[in-house]
Amino acid sequence: MTSKKNYLLGAVAGAGVMAAAVAGAGMRLPAAHADQGQLIKASTAPIFAPPPGAPMSFADIFDRVSPAVVSINVTSRIDASALRKIPGLEGLPFDIVPRGQAPDGDDDAAPPQGGKTEKGQPRLPTQQSSGSGFFISPDGYIVTNNHVVENAESIKVVLKDETELDAVVVGRDEGTDLAVLKVKGGRADYPFVNFENSAKPRVGDWVIAVGNPFGLGGTATAGIISAYGRDIGETFVDYIQIDASINRGNSGGPTFDIYGRVIGVNTAIFSPSGGSVGIGFAIPAEVAEAVTKQLISGGKIQRGYIGATIQNFTPEMAEAQGLGSQKGAIVSDLVPGGPSQRAGLLPGDLVIAINGVAVRTSSELTREVAKAKPGDALRLDVIRDGKRRIVEVRSGIRPSERELASNDNSPGARQGQGGGGPSASPAPAVIGLSLAPLDEETRRALNLPADVRGAVVRGVDQSSDAGQKGLRRGDVIVRAGDRPVATAADLAAVVEAAKKAGRASVLVGVYRGGRMTLLPIKIAG
Repeated sequence: MTSKKNYLLGAVAGAGVMAAAVAGAGMRLPAAHADQGQLIKASTAPIFAPPPGAPMSFADIFDRVSPAVVSINVTSRIDASALRKIPGLEGLPFDIVPRGQAPDGDDDAAPPQGGKTEKGQPRLPTQQSSGSGFFISPDGYIVTNNHVVENAESIKVVLKDETELDAVVVGRDEGTDLAVLKVKGGRADYPFVNFENSAKPRVGDWVIAVGNPFGLGGTATAGIISAYGRDIGETFVDYIQIDASINRGNSGGPTFDIYGRVIGVNTAIFSPSGGSVGIGFAIPAEVAEAVTKQLISGGKIQRGYIGATIQNFTPEMAEAQGLGSQKGAIVSDLVPGGPSQRAGLLPGDLVIAINGVAVRTSSELTREVAKAKPGDALRLDVIRDGKRRIVEVRSGIRPSERELASNDNSPGARQGQGGGGPSASPAPAVIGLSLAPLDEETRRALNLPADVRGAVVRGVDQSSDAGQKGLRRGDVIVRAGDRPVATAADLAAVVEAAKKAGRASVLVGVYRGGRMTLLPIKIAG
């Protein structure tokens, strides 16, 4: 949310600096006062020009673009799951249906204003929030952030002249945190701005951010582009970093170049304290324009999907596999019956390119896959067992981020905290892990699917690298290096081979919480 302090171009000159400036202007200081600060009248003060390309003022630009920027006021219901996290409210019955939808399908059973539904359930309170947005067409389409409007019950848009309009959500995209609204009223003369995709500003160029920080109304701030291609943990966006502060209420507002063209949508900040420290992030115009066009035309974004869980291939993993400085995305798990499994991709495969485009990280692979349409052929260059090969995968349709999150069981969610135990005694520890065969009794105790094969962890040396990396009783070791693991002897053989090859660690596949994760584990001694 982008609130920025206005930058004031100027300086407070000390005696030495002022003396130098006067001398540079061709004036001589009296010798008796050469070491003292001098009063220079405005008529004789030197004029310092701004750097080439920097405007003397942003006023003209602001006057031109600010009418297209709006404040967005949202009324929404407080999330019941959030209420349950408040001490003292954990047991209250917040499992109520959305307003206007009764459990039996009776849409007339909306909660009355008295605070309870007709069935006696408490009615969730509302909350007010605000953000920013901007018109991208004369007929009233507005771009903002998804998180500004995702739970909205009603939306009011406030224009620069304080006109207030009702608006509805046309479409939202959780993956890029973008949303499109449409104001009601039927007008076709709203002031609007355009995205800039061709003349990309350089790092160091001026930018201007306009928005509604803290509900103050239209506010402008100036700064420069600090960097492109910032990865802040979001899947589908490489962000623009700007040195402008972004505060609560500025989310969804535009960042302009000095020609008044939108080069980004303000979205996030880096802050160790919760307040702005001058590091802001904007969604690039090319991403925002592509997504908003799709939302306007169809209301929903479709992305490619291969049904594989991937991780960054770290230098430690590369060392464990004897692959030097190789970059890529390593496959840790596959969706049963998904596109990748049907195509023959395997856990442990290292993807280094897709359709000829080099892949260095898991984010890069995900973004390239997302560009595909359902049914498109995706040619994956992979390294398997130290050899390069091609795997061709037919893209599916990526589920929503909410659906993916619901399927992504947290560690220990399915198998508890390792309460079950195998009938056999664990073998001596290997790389700090005591393992036992995964028999049917253990499988039932840990609630494991029938297709999971491996050796169950019965004990962990907490001083080992495995212990430091969070392995625990009840985890299942399913592979090590390029081999499946069924017994402690299988893991020991991989460790011994790694030692002979001069490697300091082995790559271990750990099944927990419904999926496998690959971890490089150091070999002690």
